[in-house]
Amino acid sequence: MGTTLRIGVHASSRGAGIAAIEAALEAVQFTDSLLSTWRDDSELARLNHMPPGQTAPVPPTLAPILAEVVRWSRATGGAFDPAVGALVDAWDARGGGRVPTGEELARALERSGAGAIELSADGRTWRRTADGAWLDSGGFGKGAALAAARDSLAAHGVGSALLDFGGQVLALGPDTAGGAWSVPVAHPARRLEPVARLALRDRSASTSSQSERFVEVGGRRYGHIFDPRTGRPVPAWGSVTVVARDPLLADILSTALLVLGPEAALAWARERPEIGVLVLEDRGGRVRSRWSPGLEAFLVQDSTLVRGG
Repeated sequence: MGTTLRIGVHASSRGAGIAAIEAALEAVQFTDSLLSTWRDDSELARLNHMPPGQTAPVPPTLAPILAEVVRWSRATGGAFDPAVGALVDAWDARGGGRVPTGEELARALERSGAGAIELSADGRTWRRTADGAWLDSGGFGKGAALAAARDSLAAHGVGSALLDFGGQVLALGPDTAGGAWSVPVAHPARRLEPVARLALRDRSASTSSQSERFVEVGGRRYGHIFDPRTGRPVPAWGSVTVVARDPLLADILSTALLVLGPEAALAWARERPEIGVLVLEDRGGRVRSRWSPGLEAFLVQDSTLVRGG
């Protein structure tokens, strides 16, 4: 998935811990075999290459994930929509990068979004409506993999663990001292510089920004997250961190709320107190921070983070 996964567990013995970690890694690898769009032999890649107009069954192991994707795409008003493969191609986001012409962008938009790939509500059937349309798992793959790892660890009797999957963390049970796990949140533009800290237990925190992955064209950077409504990369205005019980949901929502922008993201989050949202706006190196009521229980107040107006 283009990143590094680190797992630490508390177990009854070193052997039991190693076995649990190996099983969790196998669960992640299995999820990759379902969702990866960087290889041709995954289940999702197979569906992405189905002839346009042909309805195909979705494997039972993949259907529940896609059903959640469809549900939250609708719940975010299309701000999250992984059917952006045509946009990825138009901007050559997996290559050297390019800026498409207006005509090329319009054509890619016609092959993107809810109408480009028809998924049943239960995720069990799939149909591509246009050639060039494909679903990119980049906005939910890590969350799905962490959910699979969580279930695997539970099956091996592990109730305390910390998993760090390159921008998304899953904290299970208590830490070594019996309290919540301390998880840093980085500056939107400087990943090694923490500006906030979260106290998490049985929660996942996913952060999305445009600072880590991008292409450079004509001296200008274009991030890897696209606004499905405009077809353009989301401006690099800062970052969104989402805290939720479900890693898949946290992954989806951090992408969606980055697309919506800081004001709309916070307005959306205020209506959903079960979800915590931290918005960090990068204003020339100075960070403006705001958060939703749902984040209050997890935010460690210290001198490094001041709430913006």
